[in-house]
Amino acid sequence: MNFADERFSSPSLRALLALAVVFVMLSTTGWTALRHHQGDNDAKSVALAAWRHGTVGGRALPDPQAGAQAVARFFGTLAPAQAQRLAKRYPLIVGNLNGAPLSLRYQANQLTLSAERARERARSHSSLLTTEGRHDAAERAARYTALQQPGRQILAFDPAGRGRVAEVFGDLDSARRVSIVVPGVDTDVMSFERTALPYRAPVGMARSLYGAERAADPRARTAVIAWADWTTPLGVGLDASTGELAEQGAVRLTALVRALPARGDVALFCHSYGSVLCGVAAPGLPAGRVSDITVFGSPGMRVDRAADLRTGARVWATRDSSDWIGDVPHLEIAGLGHGADPVSRDFGARVVSSDGAEGHAGYFRSGTASLANFTRIALGRFPDIRCAQGRSCTAGVA
Repeated sequence: MNFADERFSSPSLRALLALAVVFVMLSTTGWTALRHHQGDNDAKSVALAAWRHGTVGGRALPDPQAGAQAVARFFGTLAPAQAQRLAKRYPLIVGNLNGAPLSLRYQANQLTLSAERARERARSHSSLLTTEGRHDAAERAARYTALQQPGRQILAFDPAGRGRVAEVFGDLDSARRVSIVVPGVDTDVMSFERTALPYRAPVGMARSLYGAERAADPRARTAVIAWADWTTPLGVGLDASTGELAEQGAVRLTALVRALPARGDVALFCHSYGSVLCGVAAPGLPAGRVSDITVFGSPGMRVDRAADLRTGARVWATRDSSDWIGDVPHLEIAGLGHGADPVSRDFGARVVSSDGAEGHAGYFRSGTASLANFTRIALGRFPDIRCAQGRSCTAGVA
């Protein structure tokens, strides 16, 4: 081998070449500039200001940043009628307030959805908007109508910007095993669910998992949360190549886990860029609450090994052979990229089969090995898990 050949085979140069591939992908798939995303809208700011100056029974209302336990203690001192008045007066706050009673949050979010639906319907007929603007308003009003269908339990809803939302399947108050589905890029209130191929969107993912749990064990006390209550990257651009939005989302995920009823295990199911968020969040999640972290279609978790996540949770991973994410370089240079491939042998995750999955978002399709394995993880049926071919996924599982 001559000197030139040796230079071009060095690990550092191969990494730089791989990084160049990333930049080519970004430039051809829609570059998204690194930026500060739109914050809370004026309505949220006004509601927060009113809340901070509000009282009930002559007492000040709790600081929304006080933490779930402090908020829960406060609501525990209220009469039902007092709590109802707060939900009606400050629905945008109560509906997103960790520690508030779940039934009250569901009610408050329905009130906010009603108000926002009326506002968007009015905008859809406004002469001040373009034709496209009126169409977008009509579509958003239709989405809000869908979220208000009887029986839907909306755990969080914020219409600011692209919109954030979370929904619960099952009885979260009594659940002994809770699963949280954390989606990836381009997830917001408008992509929260879809009619065609529903299992490719957060609502369909969570509904598929909950239905599979019920089919496997109708007596199991489980709940599943479709959690799109964070700002995801737009497209496969620069935002999706850094950890900034994952770090912001990790704060929100940690707050959610801390606010869950203090019983049973919590399992995270993290898709695509959502697995970056789960990797960032892992060390700070409440000790003893999260028993399992499952990543699928992952670009990396911003660590080199599962042990570097510094979590007591079992770490599971899978990727279908048809998933394009397998062609993305798994590396991190100067803050770009998300590190090692979670399904690689060196990473150290328990790798499970995803036979039958379709591409990057088909892991929750009925009949797939991935959905079956996710269900077993969610229910704690570890001996029944089907490993990926040639891999061990149950050794040492407690």
